[in-house]
Amino acid sequence: MSDRSEPEPAREPLWREALGECLREIRHERGEKLAETAQRAGVSPQYLSEMERGLKEPSSEMIAAVAGALEITLIELTSAVTENLRAAQSGSLGVTLLAA
Repeated sequence: MSDRSEPEPAREPLWREALGECLREIRHERGEKLAETAQRAGVSPQYLSEMERGLKEPSSEMIAAVAGALEITLIELTSAVTENLRAAQSGSLGVTLLAA
């Protein structure tokens, strides 16, 4: 009996995971602490942390609040998330973000 098993195909990232990566990268590019961005967005630092880690399924209102706190539009954020999902699908590594 052979012990060779087929490698599992890479799981496509969820939208909330790609969103979280983008939010964290944008926040880091701006040199902001989690608590600073969370306060401006009107969310708890714990909630923002969970968003950034892809653990929360945030409402459109929450996404808009965090985008506003990061001074980016929903269109810019959505485009960045889309690009990250495309990169993940094609096997590219790294985060592609729009300059904020």
